[in-house]
Amino acid sequence: MPERRDLRVSHEERDEVAEKLRVAAGDGRLTLEELDQRLEVALAARTYGELEAVLRDLPAAPGAARTPAPVSKELIHLKTGSGQIRRDGVWAVPRRMEVEIGSGHAILDFTQAVLTHPAMDLSVAIGSGRLLLIVPPGVAADVDSVTVRSGSIRQRARLEPGAPVKLLVTVSGSVKSGSVVVRRPRRSFWDWLRRRPHP
Repeated sequence: MPERRDLRVSHEERDEVAEKLRVAAGDGRLTLEELDQRLEVALAARTYGELEAVLRDLPAAPGAARTPAPVSKELIHLKTGSGQIRRDGVWAVPRRMEVEIGSGHAILDFTQAVLTHPAMDLSVAIGSGRLLLIVPPGVAADVDSVTVRSGSIRQRARLEPGAPVKLLVTVSGSVKSGSVVVRRPRRSFWDWLRRRPHP
Protein backbone atom coordinates (compact mmCIF):
# COMPACT_ATOMS: atom_id res chain seq x y z
CA MET A 1 0.00 0.00 0.00
CA PRO A 2 1.33 3.49 -0.79
CA GLU A 3 2.00 5.90 2.04
CA ARG A 4 -0.74 8.40 2.86
CA ARG A 5 1.34 11.35 1.64
CA ASP A 6 1.41 9.74 -1.83
CA LEU A 7 -2.34 9.23 -2.08
CA ARG A 8 -4.43 11.48 -4.31
CA VAL A 9 -6.56 14.28 -2.84
CA SER A 10 -10.05 15.44 -3.79
CA HIS A 11 -11.36 18.87 -4.81
CA GLU A 12 -13.02 19.19 -1.38
CA GLU A 13 -9.72 18.55 0.44
CA ARG A 14 -7.94 21.17 -1.71
CA ASP A 15 -10.68 23.67 -0.85
CA GLU A 16 -10.35 22.89 2.89
CA VAL A 17 -6.62 23.61 2.79
CA ALA A 18 -7.22 26.81 0.82
CA GLU A 19 -9.66 27.95 3.53
CA LYS A 20 -7.09 27.22 6.27
CA LEU A 21 -4.55 29.33 4.37
CA ARG A 22 -7.01 32.24 4.10
CA VAL A 23 -7.71 32.06 7.83
CA ALA A 24 -3.97 32.02 8.57
CA ALA A 25 -3.51 35.13 6.43
CA GLY A 26 -6.42 36.80 8.21
CA ASP A 27 -4.70 36.04 11.53
CA GLY A 28 -1.49 37.68 10.29
CA ARG A 29 0.49 34.42 9.98
CA LEU A 30 0.98 34.81 6.23
CA THR A 31 1.62 37.82 4.04
CA LEU A 32 -0.58 38.36 1.01
CA GLU A 33 2.29 37.27 -1.24
CA GLU A 34 2.76 34.05 0.76
CA LEU A 35 -0.97 33.45 0.66
CA ASP A 36 -1.05 33.74 -3.15
CA GLN A 37 1.93 31.39 -3.51
CA ARG A 38 0.52 28.75 -1.18
CA LEU A 39 -2.97 28.95 -2.65
CA GLU A 40 -1.51 28.29 -6.08
CA VAL A 41 0.30 25.21 -4.78
CA ALA A 42 -2.71 23.97 -2.78
CA LEU A 43 -5.22 24.27 -5.62
CA ALA A 44 -2.87 22.43 -7.99
CA ALA A 45 -1.87 19.74 -5.45
CA ARG A 46 -2.35 16.10 -6.42
CA THR A 47 -1.28 14.31 -3.21
CA TYR A 48 -1.60 14.70 0.56
CA GLY A 49 2.13 15.34 0.77
CA GLU A 50 1.82 18.43 -1.41
CA LEU A 51 -1.06 19.76 0.72
CA GLU A 52 0.78 19.10 3.98
CA ALA A 53 3.77 21.06 2.73
CA VAL A 54 1.84 24.35 2.54
CA LEU A 55 0.47 23.88 6.09
CA ARG A 56 3.57 22.51 7.78
CA ASP A 57 4.57 25.71 9.63
CA LEU A 58 1.00 26.71 10.57
CA PRO A 59 -0.80 25.74 13.81
CA ALA A 60 -3.73 24.28 11.88
CA ALA A 61 -1.46 21.88 9.94
CA PRO A 62 -2.54 18.23 9.77
CA GLY A 63 -1.30 16.40 12.85
CA ALA A 64 -1.17 19.54 15.01
CA ALA A 65 -2.54 19.30 18.53
CA ARG A 66 -6.20 20.13 18.65
CA THR A 67 -8.41 21.08 21.55
CA PRO A 68 -11.12 18.56 22.38
CA ALA A 69 -14.60 19.29 21.12
CA PRO A 70 -16.81 21.02 23.70
CA VAL A 71 -19.34 18.82 25.49
CA SER A 72 -23.00 19.65 25.10
CA LYS A 73 -25.08 20.22 28.26
CA GLU A 74 -28.76 19.58 28.80
CA LEU A 75 -29.46 23.13 30.08
CA ILE A 76 -27.53 26.42 30.09
CA HIS A 77 -28.82 29.40 32.06
CA LEU A 78 -27.48 32.85 31.11
CA LYS A 79 -28.35 35.97 33.11
CA THR A 80 -27.19 39.60 32.92
CA GLY A 81 -28.42 42.88 34.35
CA SER A 82 -26.74 45.64 32.35
CA GLY A 83 -23.77 43.64 31.07
CA GLN A 84 -23.04 41.62 27.96
CA ILE A 85 -23.15 37.87 27.34
CA ARG A 86 -21.56 36.24 24.30
CA ARG A 87 -21.56 32.70 23.01
CA ASP A 88 -19.51 32.64 19.84
CA GLY A 89 -16.66 30.74 18.24
CA VAL A 90 -16.70 26.99 18.95
CA TRP A 91 -19.30 26.17 21.60
CA ALA A 92 -21.64 23.24 22.14
CA VAL A 93 -25.33 23.93 21.67
CA PRO A 94 -27.42 22.48 24.54
CA ARG A 95 -30.92 21.03 24.30
CA ARG A 96 -32.34 23.91 26.34
CA MET A 97 -31.18 27.43 27.13
CA GLU A 98 -32.65 30.09 29.38
CA VAL A 99 -31.61 33.72 28.87
CA GLU A 100 -32.51 36.55 31.25
CA ILE A 101 -31.58 40.10 30.22
CA GLY A 102 -32.29 43.28 32.16
CA SER A 103 -30.93 46.28 30.27
CA GLY A 104 -27.85 44.56 28.84
CA HIS A 105 -27.52 42.45 25.74
CA ALA A 106 -26.65 38.90 24.70
CA ILE A 107 -25.24 37.46 21.48
CA LEU A 108 -25.67 33.83 20.49
CA ASP A 109 -23.58 33.17 17.38
CA PHE A 110 -24.21 29.74 15.84
CA THR A 111 -21.72 30.21 12.97
CA GLN A 112 -19.06 27.87 14.42
CA ALA A 113 -21.21 26.20 17.08
CA VAL A 114 -21.05 22.43 17.57
CA LEU A 115 -24.51 21.10 16.75
CA THR A 116 -25.10 17.92 18.76
CA HIS A 117 -28.91 18.04 18.70
CA PRO A 118 -31.39 18.78 15.90
CA ALA A 119 -33.35 21.24 18.07
CA MET A 120 -32.86 23.69 20.92
CA ASP A 121 -35.53 25.30 23.12
CA LEU A 122 -34.58 28.89 23.97
CA SER A 123 -36.58 30.57 26.74
CA VAL A 124 -36.07 34.34 27.04
CA ALA A 125 -37.04 36.98 29.61
CA ILE A 126 -35.92 40.39 28.31
CA GLY A 127 -36.55 43.74 29.96
CA SER A 128 -35.12 46.67 27.99
CA GLY A 129 -32.14 44.69 26.70
CA ARG A 130 -31.38 43.03 23.38
CA LEU A 131 -30.85 39.45 22.20
CA LEU A 132 -29.06 38.85 18.91
CA LEU A 133 -29.12 35.43 17.24
CA ILE A 134 -26.61 34.96 14.41
CA VAL A 135 -27.68 31.93 12.37
CA PRO A 136 -25.73 30.53 9.41
CA PRO A 137 -27.42 28.55 6.61
CA GLY A 138 -28.74 25.30 8.03
CA VAL A 139 -29.78 26.90 11.32
CA ALA A 140 -33.33 28.24 11.66
CA ALA A 141 -34.90 30.31 14.44
CA ASP A 142 -38.64 30.24 15.18
CA VAL A 143 -39.63 33.36 17.15
CA ASP A 144 -43.41 33.07 16.77
CA SER A 145 -43.95 32.06 20.42
CA VAL A 146 -42.40 35.19 21.97
CA THR A 147 -44.74 37.63 23.75
CA VAL A 148 -43.86 41.28 23.02
CA ARG A 149 -45.13 44.30 24.95
CA SER A 150 -43.57 47.53 23.69
CA GLY A 151 -40.41 45.90 22.26
CA SER A 152 -39.73 44.32 18.87
CA ILE A 153 -38.74 41.12 17.08
CA ARG A 154 -36.85 41.26 13.79
CA GLN A 155 -36.52 38.08 11.75
CA ARG A 156 -33.89 38.78 9.04
CA ALA A 157 -32.80 35.20 8.36
CA ARG A 158 -35.76 33.34 6.98
CA LEU A 159 -35.11 29.82 5.73
CA GLU A 160 -35.49 29.13 2.02
CA PRO A 161 -38.26 26.62 1.18
CA GLY A 162 -36.80 23.12 0.95
CA ALA A 163 -33.47 24.11 2.53
CA PRO A 164 -32.00 21.51 4.93
CA VAL A 165 -32.19 22.35 8.64
CA LYS A 166 -29.40 21.08 10.91
CA LEU A 167 -30.67 22.95 13.97
CA LEU A 168 -34.05 24.49 14.79
CA VAL A 169 -33.98 27.06 17.60
CA THR A 170 -37.47 27.55 19.04
CA VAL A 171 -37.63 30.83 20.97
CA SER A 172 -40.33 31.44 23.59
CA GLY A 173 -40.80 33.80 26.52
CA SER A 174 -41.36 37.53 26.83
CA VAL A 175 -39.87 40.84 25.71
CA LYS A 176 -40.92 44.06 27.49
CA SER A 177 -39.31 47.10 25.84
CA GLY A 178 -36.26 45.28 24.46
CA SER A 179 -35.71 43.40 21.22
CA VAL A 180 -34.85 40.07 19.63
CA VAL A 181 -32.97 40.13 16.32
CA VAL A 182 -32.25 37.12 14.09
CA ARG A 183 -29.77 37.64 11.25
CA ARG A 184 -27.19 35.92 9.07
CA PRO A 185 -23.41 36.18 9.69
CA ARG A 186 -21.67 39.18 8.15
CA ARG A 187 -18.38 39.26 6.30
CA SER A 188 -15.27 40.26 8.22
CA PHE A 189 -12.93 42.98 6.98
CA TRP A 190 -10.56 40.32 5.61
CA ASP A 191 -13.42 38.59 3.77
CA TRP A 192 -14.40 41.91 2.22
CA LEU A 193 -10.79 42.70 1.32
CA ARG A 194 -10.38 39.35 -0.48
CA ARG A 195 -13.83 39.69 -2.08
CA ARG A 196 -14.99 36.43 -0.53
CA PRO A 197 -18.73 35.77 -0.77
CA HIS A 198 -21.05 36.30 2.16
CA PRO A 199 -21.22 33.33 4.59
